[in-house]
Amino acid sequence: MRADPRVLRLGAAVTTLVLALVLVTGSAWLLAVQAVVFAAGAAGRSPYRVFFRGPPTKTEDARPPRFAQVVGLVFAAAGLIGFIAGITPLALGATAAALLAAFLNAAFGFCLGCEMYLMIRRLLPAANMEVPQ
Repeated sequence: MRADPRVLRLGAAVTTLVLALVLVTGSAWLLAVQAVVFAAGAAGRSPYRVFFRGPPTKTEDARPPRFAQVVGLVFAAAGLIGFIAGITPLALGATAAALLAAFLNAAFGFCLGCEMYLMIRRLLPAANMEVPQ
C-alpha cells in the first residue's frame, strides 16, 4: 500500500493545531476526536484524503506513517486516561509528546514515528511489522 505525502503533511499540520488546542483548553473531548483520527490513519483511512483530488505525483510506503499513527494513538490514549483519571501530568505530558512529533512532521517533514518504524525494522529484521490492511 502506498501513501500520499500531501495527505500525511496536512494531517500533521491539523494534528499540531488540534493537540495545541488540547493543551490550551484541557479538552479531553478534543483529544478523543484526535484519537479517532489517529485510529483512522492507522487503518489507512485518513479523513484528510478528501482535500486532494487526482493522483499524487509521488507516493511513499504506507507502513511507516501508519505505524506513526499507531504511536500517536497510544499517546492520545495515554493522555485521555490522564484526563479521565485526573492525572494532569500524564494528560499534558502525553499530549505534549504527540504535539512535538506532529510539529516535527508538519514543520520539517521529519516523521518521528516513521523513523521509529525504520529503526525497529533494522534492529529486528525478522519481525513482522506489517500493519493489517
